[in-house]
Amino acid sequence: QVQLKESGGGLVQAGGSLTLSCVGSGGTFSLLNMGWFRQAPGQERDFVAAITWSGAITYYADSVRGRFTISRENAKNAAHLQMNGLKPEDTAVYYCAALSWNSGRLTQAKDYTYWGQGTQVTVSS
Repeated sequence: QVQLKESGGGLVQAGGSLTLSCVGSGGTFSLLNMGWFRQAPGQERDFVAAITWSGAITYYADSVRGRFTISRENAKNAAHLQMNGLKPEDTAVYYCAALSWNSGRLTQAKDYTYWGQGTQVTVSS
């Protein structure tokens, strides 16, 4: 059973930066595609970014492309989300998620098997 734990959330002013990290345990991390999703109060959980098991391919939501960068370090069982140019509308709980390398669509929350507990990101104006 894969377990994921996020860290790095917090309060930042608009225009600032944060880096979220997700550390996995209990499985073969290098065989997992990884994704980041976010959920604001009263909203659905939205796709933010994803990276394939090898790190070769990345995907981004239009709203964050050019500001956020997803990466991974398989040797450390870790995935990261570098967030620059943060806006108040980026405020949400951010979730790390994983699915097997050979299944599912990386941009669809319902296809992910494993989820972290989430970390709050708040961007003040």
